[in-house]
Amino acid sequence: MSLHQPIAARTSRPAASLNAAPQGFVANFAERLALAGFALYSIFAPHSIAGAEIGLALVGLGLLLRFITTRRTGLRRTVMDAPILLFAVWTIFSALLSQEPRVSLAKLQSVCVLFLFYLTQAFITRRTAVLLVALMIASGAAGALWSAAEITRGRGVVIAELSPESPFRALPLGAGDAIWRVGAERISSVAEIDEVIKRSPANALLSVSAIKDGEHAEWKGFLLTDDIKARPEPSGITGAGRSHRFRASGWTRHYETFSETLQILAQLALGLAFANWQRRRSPRWRVWLALLATGALALGIALTAMRTVTLALALGAIVVGWRATRDSRARLLVIAAIGLMLAMGAFMVWRTRASNALSLQDQSASLRWRVARVGLSRVPLHPIFGHGMDAIKSHWNEWGFPGEQVIHLHSTPLQIAFERGLPALLFWLWIVARFWLLTAGAERRARNNLDANLHGLLLGATGAITGFLCSSLVNYNFGDAEVALVFWWLMGIVVVSQRSIIGDNAEPEVVD
Repeated sequence: MSLHQPIAARTSRPAASLNAAPQGFVANFAERLALAGFALYSIFAPHSIAGAEIGLALVGLGLLLRFITTRRTGLRRTVMDAPILLFAVWTIFSALLSQEPRVSLAKLQSVCVLFLFYLTQAFITRRTAVLLVALMIASGAAGALWSAAEITRGRGVVIAELSPESPFRALPLGAGDAIWRVGAERISSVAEIDEVIKRSPANALLSVSAIKDGEHAEWKGFLLTDDIKARPEPSGITGAGRSHRFRASGWTRHYETFSETLQILAQLALGLAFANWQRRRSPRWRVWLALLATGALALGIALTAMRTVTLALALGAIVVGWRATRDSRARLLVIAAIGLMLAMGAFMVWRTRASNALSLQDQSASLRWRVARVGLSRVPLHPIFGHGMDAIKSHWNEWGFPGEQVIHLHSTPLQIAFERGLPALLFWLWIVARFWLLTAGAERRARNNLDANLHGLLLGATGAITGFLCSSLVNYNFGDAEVALVFWWLMGIVVVSQRSIIGDNAEPEVVD
């Protein structure tokens, strides 16, 4: 720089540099904060919605900081935008025209989960995608192994006898049932139940969680009086040890949510195993580690005794195996492994649930059929915008549904058609069909890619989507916030992975 330049010219560049330095620091911090948030989400997603939401809050904060400093969000357009937007808009109209607008409008917050699809693309790269998937697989496998250990150790207290004065007689409990939570506290002995009762405030309802015929049951509980608290043994329970007959749920209380999440992760782990096995340069420890994770996750699903998710896992694994290899012997091994997994799942259903659950003659299957039949008969009454989300809660018996307990329709397509109308169902089918074709096309392109983990991620995603869709026919998994978040997160991961294959400047495309 010449000394004859004006002072303003000589000082302008350093000033600009000084202003740029803090901006660059904040932008880098925002990126790291978002990735830390995604790491937390990956760890907590299979177990805790609260922990997962904390992680996603950090991601949102990172997005805000980056926008403030750089005026960029990182959000990008995809071929998924049209069906997603139409589905969201139709859901809003359905809520406005609902049979119970106040209830349905309040439920609209659940639609926000789809934003994770775009949030994922804003920060995750090819390298971090594989790391985050591996982290979530490891977390899910840890929860599955913990479930196996818990079933071995036992849970709660099996009731051998209830005294005539026992407050638990106010509940539909009897000999053979097990109590495992009292007043939101986990218990493992009669003494612990007595202690919870004695230190709880009088004139309050003491909630109870129990295991009845292998199923989880929840009640608001019984009214705790001073007379009950003053008794030497206030529970009035004679215990018979811990229960080993219950449906695994990891570190949660929701075995359906747990199993649906594990199904997605098991397919991803299987895809990583196949992709690394096909490439001779890949370290063999990756193959064995992925296979061990797949086995642990499959065991976790079997322990939940979820018939539909076990079958969905098998169908998704068939898709992964058929796409991964053309070798007939390898395919026979896949079929044999799937057969073994189905046998294990059938054994756990027989051991854990009602005696006729395998033949679908149990009360759960009967109730599902009756509820689905009533829901299907009402779809023609409001075919365009549906009845409205959660409106059913105010009209359960009035609309002809059986029993006193309000439940969902146990089918994603039927639930969407019933609540949001047939056009919303068509938009949802558009979303999942395009997503599967997008993933399948990206997986084909990645077969000759040297990055085994990238190919494995996409290979596993084809099975995960297949399993998710199969399970959705008889489970409302799309309405489960935890599972829906994982679904949208996976969609974002797939789009990021596809972009890394076809080039950052190319628009994602669907390949038939």
